[in-house]
Amino acid sequence: MLLTHILYKVPLLSTSGNMSVEVDQLTMDSRKARPGSLFAAVRGTQTDGHRFINKAVEQGTTVILCEELPENRSEHVTYVQVQDSSYALGLIAANFYDHPSKKLKLVGVTGTNGKTSTATLLFRLFRQRGYRVGLLSTVQNQIDETVIPATHTTPDTIALNELLARMVQHGCSHCFMEVSSHAVVQHRIVGLHFAGGIFTNITHDHLDFHETFDNYIKAKKGFFDQLPASAFALTNLDDKRGLVMLQNTAAQKESYSLQTLGSFKGRIMSEGLYGMQMDVDGREVWFKLTGRFNAYNLLAVYGAAVLLGEDREEVLTQLSVLPSPPGRFEMVIADNKPVGIVDYAHTPDALQNVLETIAGLRQGNEQIITVVGCGGNRDAAKRPIMAEIACKYSDRVILTSDNPRNEDPMAILEQMQAGVPPVAFKKTQTIVDRRDAIFRAVEMAQPNDVIVVAGKGHEAYQEINGVKHDFDDRKVLREAFQQSIAEK
Repeated sequence: MLLTHILYKVPLLSTSGNMSVEVDQLTMDSRKARPGSLFAAVRGTQTDGHRFINKAVEQGTTVILCEELPENRSEHVTYVQVQDSSYALGLIAANFYDHPSKKLKLVGVTGTNGKTSTATLLFRLFRQRGYRVGLLSTVQNQIDETVIPATHTTPDTIALNELLARMVQHGCSHCFMEVSSHAVVQHRIVGLHFAGGIFTNITHDHLDFHETFDNYIKAKKGFFDQLPASAFALTNLDDKRGLVMLQNTAAQKESYSLQTLGSFKGRIMSEGLYGMQMDVDGREVWFKLTGRFNAYNLLAVYGAAVLLGEDREEVLTQLSVLPSPPGRFEMVIADNKPVGIVDYAHTPDALQNVLETIAGLRQGNEQIITVVGCGGNRDAAKRPIMAEIACKYSDRVILTSDNPRNEDPMAILEQMQAGVPPVAFKKTQTIVDRRDAIFRAVEMAQPNDVIVVAGKGHEAYQEINGVKHDFDDRKVLREAFQQSIAEK
């Protein structure tokens, strides 16, 4: 594609070199640059792409996109200077891949908790309804039946447009994607055309990146500010910042609620560990999912499906048979053993939602045994809060490692221990090794108890000192159950 074509609507500061060259690849990785490439020098959180311009030139790249022109420029390379490389790259990627988001009904889901569940349920629902559908989520990216492992909640702008283009080629009509606050701030969704946006909720998270809660809110709101008038903006009316999200949007404003009258209204009638009965817009439905947090997810999915033109009755019927997404309140069950629940809850609010739900469903003297940790190189302020919540809603608590990444696991646990109330000291243990912690939880549990393993959910690895080791909470919990059975 001609460079002049892929620069359509990109605000330029200056250019030098041949503007009529052909570009057949976009990259932000100088190691992948080659003749025909446009190398984008993007400033990231870990490094600055401008440092690798010379490397890209050595690799033979055809075009350099940058904010600062290098002092020594090659006469064989075209240089394009812009105010913000990441913003410009979003427009360039959309142009390069021929605006695939305009050929799909693209719906973005943003919020602190519930993004993966909502996007995955929408994906499953629309596939069940006979559509070819795409999914971009924390767990995995998917083009109908083809699974593509996910490395980020929202891919970078080049990968994102490439995936959307593949969905179009495959005949997909819809795509449901998680939109992270990082993606909004880093301009990863610039150039995309959304048919709708969904807000789930907002609570304490990612302050290591955004620094203040106000910045975090503004990042989420930024997604809705970008929606066109042709889209819908569906918000959680029960979240105190739900309406804030819609203040400046041009999109059609819609809402869902369990507490008041929204566009889509729900009420929990009864619930148990294996499902709940809800009234949704006057229709009684039994769902396989349980908990107030899942009630909100289901309402969001139902509302979005209706706004996309689907029949209300058929949507509710098909939603009623869908299971939880991987690692989201996922049951691990063995004969005559405690119920195991693996959940991705890695924020204070998410952990409280899960434990509060389970505590409210107890029939007798069952114990709740919680295994929980906090990730390294992330928001440290939530660590004592997570421990405090675990102690409040659990009968026994084991503090353990999550993904320590490049931090000392024991240092993370000491910060968590600071949140353990004095009255909870006796019921709390600290076991650094996550596998040992899960096995210990099974050892101390009685058949009617509930073991909650929180924090990692669907993840099939544990990151220690920058290395990802095979580790799946669900598999380890099953192994612990099997060993317990064998010993008896």
